[in-house]
Amino acid sequence: MAGNSGQPGVTVASRVLALLGAFDGEHRGMTLTELARRAGLPLATAFRLAGELAEWGALERRASGEYVVGRRLWDLGLLAPVQSGLRQVASPFLHDLYAATLATVHLAVRDGTSVLYLDRLSGHVSVPVVSDVGTRLPMHATGVGKVLLAHAPDDVRGWVFTNLTRITPYTITQPGRLRAELRRVLRDGFAQTSEEMSLGACSVGVPIRLGDGAVVAALGIVVPSLGRDRSRLVAALKVAARGIGRSLPLSESG
Repeated sequence: MAGNSGQPGVTVASRVLALLGAFDGEHRGMTLTELARRAGLPLATAFRLAGELAEWGALERRASGEYVVGRRLWDLGLLAPVQSGLRQVASPFLHDLYAATLATVHLAVRDGTSVLYLDRLSGHVSVPVVSDVGTRLPMHATGVGKVLLAHAPDDVRGWVFTNLTRITPYTITQPGRLRAELRRVLRDGFAQTSEEMSLGACSVGVPIRLGDGAVVAALGIVVPSLGRDRSRLVAALKVAARGIGRSLPLSESG
């Protein structure tokens, strides 16, 4: 009986991972009852494990009684190659881009069928931005997501095409229309959105390529509207993306 569990084959490690995996972008803080329910664990087990994780620093229990992800997990996450390598190399380029545009700037990679945001610099103009560092968002509704989707494997695109959820009235949910847009992304070298993820927010995104042409990430800007500024923003993004790509080792694609 693994891990002294009442269920054969269920280890302590799997229960801990279930507890940590209960957190996501829409569940950043949870009561013990909510945490146990989302993790599929008995309340007593969740209480014991959450207490141990909080003592270690993986979770934090707030005065309200809610549990949130602890600082120690964040510190560990920063050691991941996708964080410590790409994020560190891209940082000065993101700051240059921000200084040139004063807009919200994003650095993102594909994580399975979602977009994972590695870094963000907030712009001067108030724009409803739902992404934050560590956030995962749908690929079909974001500028950086469309870039990464256009260069994703066929099985990833196939999954996304059959799971096109509507987030705003302007979100593209027709597979044929999205396919046409992705073809334009490949042709023009950039993607754009218009209030598809958040009302009042538009975005453009470009790929970050290694020296061998492999797309490893995407760089994006979020603004209230594009209009005549689109060409200027795309040009600035492409310059920064080329700089990041030239600074990355080829092994980053692995």
